[in-house]
Amino acid sequence: MKKLMIMMLALFIGVSASAQTLPDVKVENQEGKVISVRDLVDGTPMIISFWSTTCKPCIAELNAINESLYEWVEEVDMKVIAVSVDDARTLNRARSQGNNWEDLICVYDKNQDLKRAMNVNLTPHAFVVDGNGNIVYSHSGYTPGSEIELFEKIKALK
Repeated sequence: MKKLMIMMLALFIGVSASAQTLPDVKVENQEGKVISVRDLVDGTPMIISFWSTTCKPCIAELNAINESLYEWVEEVDMKVIAVSVDDARTLNRARSQGNNWEDLICVYDKNQDLKRAMNVNLTPHAFVVDGNGNIVYSHSGYTPGSEIELFEKIKALK
């Protein structure tokens, strides 16, 4: 029985330790061009944050990140991808909001393919992705100051 428990624990640790990679899903960039999310992987760690125009905590989180990003990038080479999950009806509002975040890379997942591929159920939902495209941390919800936790996870990658 003890051997079985040890084997099951080892299997569980092995499964949970394997990193999930960023899926190869198409989204639109700020200019309306279709790009692959995997094309954003360039050796630079990133925060990927899912949001919508109807989600006040999402906008609060991205505003807080945008306000701090200049200082963060001085300390660690990184980028932030803001993924709107707004559909065709609210896409123009999302693009307008994205214009306010000049230091973020805004992409639009209007069919929610990326949202499904990354198992996002609720927004805001943020991921920390290493420079190789491995998802190393995931967090849903937002409380003021939780953006610092995301930055700490990015710093830990260096």
